[in-house]
Amino acid sequence: MPLILDDIDLSADPALGGDQMEWVDEWDWNPVEQTQERSLTGAMVIQEGGKLYGRPITLQSNGGAWFTLDTVRALEAKRGALGAVMLLTLPRGDQHFVTWNRVGGAPVQARPIFRCVDPADTEYELTLRLITVAPPPEPED
Repeated sequence: MPLILDDIDLSADPALGGDQMEWVDEWDWNPVEQTQERSLTGAMVIQEGGKLYGRPITLQSNGGAWFTLDTVRALEAKRGALGAVMLLTLPRGDQHFVTWNRVGGAPVQARPIFRCVDPADTEYELTLRLITVAPPPEPED
């Protein structure tokens, strides 16, 4: 199954293993927000509510996936769009609407595998910082 961000197939070149990117913060998410405080009587007051969106999805190469300069440039172009809502399809088939998570660092980080004068002569490891958002509104007829 492919790994696709909007219209960029990150697993387009099977020799580079783009579908092997690791979702490094997949198990750090807690779908319930909780606050705790003491009342004037000393009793503990706990309030909980479910989170709808805002789950971080940080995808990293971690030595298992490499990408061409063309893919890096395509991601850079998407990164520049303000408020972009993109569809992320993971290799196991689940889909999430996402935007760039600009709070935890650069939303797209590329590191060359081999240092060389011409950046097109090497592949790159990537880190993509995304966060889930509400699906875009359906177009009206």
